[in-house]
Amino acid sequence: MISRNELRKIARAKLRDAEILYRNKRFDSAIYLCGYAVETILKARICRTLKWKGFPSTSGEFQSYQSFRTHDLKTLLSLSGVEDKIKTQYRAEWTNVSTWSPEMRYLPIGTTQQSDILKMIQATKVLVKVL
Repeated sequence: MISRNELRKIARAKLRDAEILYRNKRFDSAIYLCGYAVETILKARICRTLKWKGFPSTSGEFQSYQSFRTHDLKTLLSLSGVEDKIKTQYRAEWTNVSTWSPEMRYLPIGTTQQSDILKMIQATKVLVKVL
């Protein structure tokens, strides 16, 4: 299991890494890390909502929780217990990040525009803070 606190640390670290990549004009990698930060913070929120000490991380731990074994942000948000709050109070931020998928790591270099990653970083900062 990955503890809730460790998940929160990972999310903040991935966000900082994305900001460093952004400053170095590595937009495609930065956008991927923003999504990963949101995924991780959503998993921490699920732990909080369900009063779990940690999130399953091995195949054995996931055996009874297959619906939680996902990288899909929309699914994770629905499992988090705060979907309505995020979709109403943080609609713009959620709209920016909800298009992320793990497959973005395979985007051709130069696909992500500077303006897109700037919006993604700003939205990720807000969501990491409120989740």
